[in-house]
Amino acid sequence: MIKFSHTVFALPFALSAVILAWPRHEVSWLDFLFILTAMVGARSAAMGFNRIADAAIDSKNPRTVGREIPAGILSKKRVAVFVLGFSLVFVLSAAMLSKICLILSVPVLLLLFFYSYTKRFTKYCHMVLGLAISLAPAGAWIAVAGSLSWSVVFLSLALMTYISGFDILYGCQDIDFDRSEGLCSIPVELGVEKAMRLSSFLHILTIVFLFLMQITYGMHPVFYIFLGLITVLLIIEHLLVKPGNLAHIHIAFFHVNSVVSVVLLAGICIEALLK
Repeated sequence: MIKFSHTVFALPFALSAVILAWPRHEVSWLDFLFILTAMVGARSAAMGFNRIADAAIDSKNPRTVGREIPAGILSKKRVAVFVLGFSLVFVLSAAMLSKICLILSVPVLLLLFFYSYTKRFTKYCHMVLGLAISLAPAGAWIAVAGSLSWSVVFLSLALMTYISGFDILYGCQDIDFDRSEGLCSIPVELGVEKAMRLSSFLHILTIVFLFLMQITYGMHPVFYIFLGLITVLLIIEHLLVKPGNLAHIHIAFFHVNSVVSVVLLAGICIEALLK
């Protein structure tokens, strides 16, 4: 039910925040471990909750009817226990990091759960998802530094627009089903072609925010190389998916996006080593 490989979308951004904060703030290996544990806990709880919230919808959608709850592989009760367990993992991990992390963990968890219901009433569900996931690098930075900085704000905004952009693309494949069920999304509201244009605009903003992160943090110029690679990868993603042909959506979504996140983390690691 929970593919840990999919954490590659957000986890590298969170680790990037830790690496950026490291030279200016002391980070113990125990803190690093609790940040990783918090990430796994939050994502697992959120994904499990999403499967419960969407079980009835998933059972009607040909694309999702094979998921564990609709297929009868897992019961809602078992998944609820799973969600509760990983929610506790997240909150306890946050508590081990700092008092402010503990205080913030509950509203963060509620926002992650809230996303699962947004497609029932707003076309901006993709942006809510982006906002929820973008808290990962901000949370990691707060765990290390105790406060925010402009550089991590821009990193979080880059993640928000990055996630929102490719979630819009992913939503294009369910446009007919969503319309028939009265569900909301950008593709349903604008149509596939305009939705893809908006996705492209959001990914342009992703590059802009990463550039602003580099400027405000004072990063080594080598990061421009990795920023260029990310730009090329996002262009490839949009070339793979066309309004009249969504056959390559899974390549764009799962493979290209994974590489984008890893390239970002690699760039920040090399930048840190050079500095």
